[in-house]
Amino acid sequence: MFRTNRLSLGVLTVLAGLTMCQSVLAAEECGRWKLSMQVYTFNRYTLFEAIDKCKELGIKYVELFPGQRLSPDKKNIQFSHGASAEYRKMVKDKLAEAGIKAVGYGVVGLGKDEAENRKVFDFCKDMGIGVINSEPSPEDLPAIDKLAQEYNISVGLHNHPQPSRYWNYKAVLEATKNCSKRIGACADTGHWMRSGIVPLEAVKALKGRIVSSHLKDLNKMGRPGEHDVPWGTGKGDVRGVLEELKKQGYTGIFSIEYEHNWTTNMPELAKCVEWFNKTTEEIYGAK
Repeated sequence: MFRTNRLSLGVLTVLAGLTMCQSVLAAEECGRWKLSMQVYTFNRYTLFEAIDKCKELGIKYVELFPGQRLSPDKKNIQFSHGASAEYRKMVKDKLAEAGIKAVGYGVVGLGKDEAENRKVFDFCKDMGIGVINSEPSPEDLPAIDKLAQEYNISVGLHNHPQPSRYWNYKAVLEATKNCSKRIGACADTGHWMRSGIVPLEAVKALKGRIVSSHLKDLNKMGRPGEHDVPWGTGKGDVRGVLEELKKQGYTGIFSIEYEHNWTTNMPELAKCVEWFNKTTEEIYGAK
């Protein structure tokens, strides 16, 4: 798509963007899956630049992370749940202009302090965000669960690689066994792979407990240093994961979080978007 001598890069980008947008809209009409971008993928850029890149890719949803520089002219401002009303409005306006909605926030700290936790939930409510991804202690989950139900916002327990708290999906199952369905897993398939866990195995075990996903595909299994590759080209059986989640009736978001080739990743991201849209249509049946 991005390498040809016959068409200009600009024409290709427009054509690809139109195709991607049509596919994304078709998927949304099914009322099932939303393809999001975890903008940590663009952490070398400002949030405004990241939003522009998402628009170029035809992405309609984003997951924000705390601490990203705001914009090219306000690089000294880091956007997070502590942002002022002024900066929140700037981001809302930028998202609206791009036709993009913020749907997730994380990975962000949640803990024992209810007042601090409420700041995160209040921010997400204000921004229209429906899921917070975090790695709180299991003993803090009952109080966090109460807030999740009060605000009608889900909390996904994210799995960084071993030896992080929730690297093994069994720890998520144990921690959430007495929680409402508002508390579940943020299924990071790439970090599972880095920890030697087969993503499909984890997804099957977590049936009914997955509230969000950082979808990844890696070049190899089982080592911390393995890197992202375009979806469907690695060892993660991403199609198998999607097929299993369809069986489970999963309706949450899938966030691209591509942690490789940080400043030259657009061609690879375009391949992920194209693969997801094509595979979604194959799994559900094209409208």
